Amino acid sequence: MKKTILFSAMFLGSLAFAQQKAPVLGGDRDVHGCKGSAGYTYSQIKNDCVRVFEQKIKLKEVNSDKSYTTMTAVIFSKDMKRAEIFIPDGNAKSIILEREGKNKIWKSGSYIKDNYLLVPYKKTGYQIKKDDVVIYQ
Repeated sequence: MKKTILFSAMFLGSLAFAQQKAPVLGGDRDVHGCKGSAGYTYSQIKNDCVRVFEQKIKLKEVNSDKSYTTMTAVIFSKDMKRAEIFIPDGNAKSIILEREGKNKIWKSGSYIKDNYLLVPYKKTGYQIKKDDVVIYQ
């Protein structure tokens, strides 16, 4: 009888323990539903969650005074009139740059205090300039 009671208590205890919810990994969705812990951030141009490090156009930080360097990505709109850049140090997750006319330079708008430019570099690359200083290429 004692064995039956002991066994029942252990069984009920294990059931109670098993029904507790385990912490959800990657449960850090932002307002757009993107999981930051999985490397996702929201792209305004794609209107979807993206991984910056998986994008086709990636640029490395230039002249960093830190012990590490960062990278950014560029995503263009289908008509190539807008470009989205992801600056890790900025307040916003990404910044939209707009091309004026047929010019091949994309500029940030007056809605942000810093002046960002995206310009072609060499044959197939790009540079991002902040206040006329190259910060990524």
